Amino acid sequence: MTRSLNKVIIIGNLGRDPEMRYTSNGKPITTFSVATSRTWVTSDGDRREATEWFNVVAWNNLAEICNQFLRKGSRVYVEGHLQTRQWEDDKGCRHYRTELVANEMLILDNRSRSEPSGFDESEEDGPDLPF
Repeated sequence: MTRSLNKVIIIGNLGRDPEMRYTSNGKPITTFSVATSRTWVTSDGDRREATEWFNVVAWNNLAEICNQFLRKGSRVYVEGHLQTRQWEDDKGCRHYRTELVANEMLILDNRSRSEPSGFDESEEDGPDLPF
């Protein structure tokens, strides 16, 4: 059997606050959107920019961490794999949604000392974060 790879790494900003809920068997799941931008210069010398939105899903402990520490505008590194779900609505229409299922997340924001962060800021190098 040949090997394949489904790995995605993005760096961007949250477009909305994370939303956490629980499955029927009690597993936490958090969803949020991340915008990434790329810029280029056209052959005419015009500078262009395009934004791509990613729907991100985090499960279990990572879901709880994302819900606790991320907010709209947060700059994040997210690593995971793409997964496409499909379902049928009440009218029989088939829908598809491609999501980045996260297995790693790093907060890239610079924390300001003047803003409350929820961390013990008395540590000289900052706290050891669980992610």
